[in-house]
Amino acid sequence: MPEKQGTLSFVPMSSAKRALIAIAALAGIAAIGAAVLLYRWHRPLPGASGGPMPDLLSHLPADAPVVAYIDVAALKRLQGSPLAAILGLAGENPREDRDYQDFVRDTDFDYTRDLDRAAVALWPAKHSSQNVTFAVADGRFDEMKIKAYVWNPVTIVGPSESPHLLGEKRAAVKFLSPTRIEIATGPDADKLVSAPNSAPRNAAMQERINRVAGAPIFAVARTDNLPASFYDGLRSAPQFENVARSVQGLMLAGQPDGELIHVTLDAECDSMTNAVELATVVDSLRLLGSMALADPKARGQMTKQQAALLIAVLNQAKLTHQDRIVRLTLDVTPEMLGQSTSGPNAQSRRFDAAYAVNDLR
Repeated sequence: MPEKQGTLSFVPMSSAKRALIAIAALAGIAAIGAAVLLYRWHRPLPGASGGPMPDLLSHLPADAPVVAYIDVAALKRLQGSPLAAILGLAGENPREDRDYQDFVRDTDFDYTRDLDRAAVALWPAKHSSQNVTFAVADGRFDEMKIKAYVWNPVTIVGPSESPHLLGEKRAAVKFLSPTRIEIATGPDADKLVSAPNSAPRNAAMQERINRVAGAPIFAVARTDNLPASFYDGLRSAPQFENVARSVQGLMLAGQPDGELIHVTLDAECDSMTNAVELATVVDSLRLLGSMALADPKARGQMTKQQAALLIAVLNQAKLTHQDRIVRLTLDVTPEMLGQSTSGPNAQSRRFDAAYAVNDLR
């Protein structure tokens, strides 16, 4: 009988064709998945605390390999923050030593009372005998007393040396306004406070600063031009040395959140391959550290608080890596910093070294 018009006829599909179509579909899905995964791996991790760069950093010399910033005024407003308590900014008296008491007496400057913000530049390896530092700060200063203190020579007494003067002055200081000051220490102190800051900052360094500039406390280090002697201690471990040399920069940010401090440390490597290797090395070191702390002899060389903090870091720090960035994150609790907790949930947040040590046994 002739087939009716408008009726579709189906030709049976062989099992071989069905298999080919299935394989093609699976290959397509796999290709899409691989593309998504590749995109995610090559997409940089978002900045830990991105934001506009604080104005003070524009006064720092552009060639500084390490910069740090702290917004003391913002931390003072966080009365519940353990970081503010540790720094003596939450209404408590700081743990003052005799030298600091003398400094406050001579300058009438107390950082817990008079400092609002500060940015610091460091050159750790610029001079082998003395580090070079440069800082610019906002706050309340007694210009006459601070200048008199800076120009007063320091008497140093060594264990087997006679007293001698350390140079002609303690540092170089420059007042930009009644509430803003520049101060430098080290052999290049005078040049640092007198030189105009007109050179542009390294683009990679600026990008790293932007990744953490929204945090009230952060630090950024450029590590791609360290002297060869910096890696001398790793010569016996070539794998560790290669991984260490691959790190181009470090970014640290601290963001208070109630009683917690969200701490993020990013290491930027020169390639994704080295980032993966760095993450593997860090993870291995964490495991080795946990194993070492399981030994009562190792714990016996630390205080109870030090053991608790180290165990918390090893057990609770989260490790991630994406593209060329390896990230460690940790929520620091008041107990980790030796502070007591308060409030209705304090008991549930209690962290005791004895409990942590038991976990390792």
